[in-house]
Amino acid sequence: MATTINAVALDESPIPEHISKAKQTVDPYNVTGEVGDDGVMKAIDYTKLVEEFGTKLISTELLERFEKVTGKKPHRFLRRGIVFSHRDFELILDRYERGEPFFLYTGRGPSSDSVHVGHTIPFEFTKWLQDTFDVPLVIMLTDDEKFLFSEKRTIEEVQGYCSSNAKDIIAIGFDPAKTFIFSDFEFMGGAFYRNVVRLSKCITLNQARAIFGFNDSTNIGRIHFGSIQGATSWASSFPHIFGTDEKTTTQIPALIPCAIDQDPYFRMTRDVSARIHHAKPSLIHAKFLDALQGPGTKMSASVDESAIFMKDTPNQIKNKINRYAFSGGKVTVEEHREKGGDSTADVSFQYLRFFLEDDGELERIRVSYESGEMLTGELKAICIKELQSYVAAFQERRAKVDDAAVGLFMERRPLQWVGNAHAPRVVPVVEKSGDGADTAEGGDGKLTKNQLKKLEKLKQIEVKKALKAKEKEEQTVTAE
Repeated sequence: MATTINAVALDESPIPEHISKAKQTVDPYNVTGEVGDDGVMKAIDYTKLVEEFGTKLISTELLERFEKVTGKKPHRFLRRGIVFSHRDFELILDRYERGEPFFLYTGRGPSSDSVHVGHTIPFEFTKWLQDTFDVPLVIMLTDDEKFLFSEKRTIEEVQGYCSSNAKDIIAIGFDPAKTFIFSDFEFMGGAFYRNVVRLSKCITLNQARAIFGFNDSTNIGRIHFGSIQGATSWASSFPHIFGTDEKTTTQIPALIPCAIDQDPYFRMTRDVSARIHHAKPSLIHAKFLDALQGPGTKMSASVDESAIFMKDTPNQIKNKINRYAFSGGKVTVEEHREKGGDSTADVSFQYLRFFLEDDGELERIRVSYESGEMLTGELKAICIKELQSYVAAFQERRAKVDDAAVGLFMERRPLQWVGNAHAPRVVPVVEKSGDGADTAEGGDGKLTKNQLKKLEKLKQIEVKKALKAKEKEEQTVTAE
């Protein structure tokens, strides 16, 4: 289905007619580049997407303001244009500067037992944003979506993926004191469901068709799902974090780091938010990490040959890059030496753009490859080493995440955050719940004694595991 969003369906910026006829497809369910006359799929045209969706490119001026307000150098994703587009990010910077509350929201559709490196991109960036702004974060596991949008998956299957995916997400390094992870199947009800209903009442069937391309054969669960994803961007859906005073919580916006294909959900939500006087969610969009097969595609959790999974062994990573990674090099060594390679099409170089931190080293590699000095095999070797290191570090952290950690992250509880330490802090009040459950007093976001005990226990477990691992390593070295 096409990404074109009907300007009649939503009140935000109209869609130019010539853009609506673009052949590339980017929506929450499909991502493919335009196929040229030569039958070759082209890279995603992100400039066209920005015009089509009505978003804004992240400018140099906005990055300079970000650095001035936060005191932090922009993340490599921002520096390299990987995170490239936004909706009202400047308003979030305004709130941070004034010490006013906002929160982060992102999510994952659990469709396999392991995430791949493409899935880690928004989570890596979200963690960096959380560390930079020091704000609460909610992470939505859309197990209901994966059931509704698949003809084969069972509820039991997607719920099983939830647990393993939650561990993968936790392994990115999120702070449990200010992070809440939830499953739609488990969390639906109460304040959250009230917001789902509020939002769904404002969306007509014709609007859903216009936004997402649904037809007469689409099951009504799929049509309704947009209201679930959208309602998560309203702070009033989480009274255990932000309090029960909806006059206050409806005015706390979310900042949503996501891939650009998720934008239609929140374009819809922003329109409804304005109509019912809720704070509009802000968004910051990332480009896709190409599948191994090259530009115009994205990694798929259901196609092993398309992706580097976070459970892959070093040898599997090496074999996948060598066998499947699309090359921007020339057919012969002689031609490559003479004309150089195309770094914009080469998958190994594009992966280095995402994962290699050193800007200077990345530029050296680009110049060397494009001049013909570096061959494709040499570039792939650099990429393999970088990905092996990235995945190995993740697997080391992942091995320390147990069911107790998942339980802590998914428990409904107050969160603890500071925000802008240099501005007067404005915080929501979290009162004690009617069932006598412990909550933060005074609205300062502090954890209760019980929560602090659980965090301390979790830390002790991790320390013991680390000591055992170190002892085992020392014994192995001694034996050798």
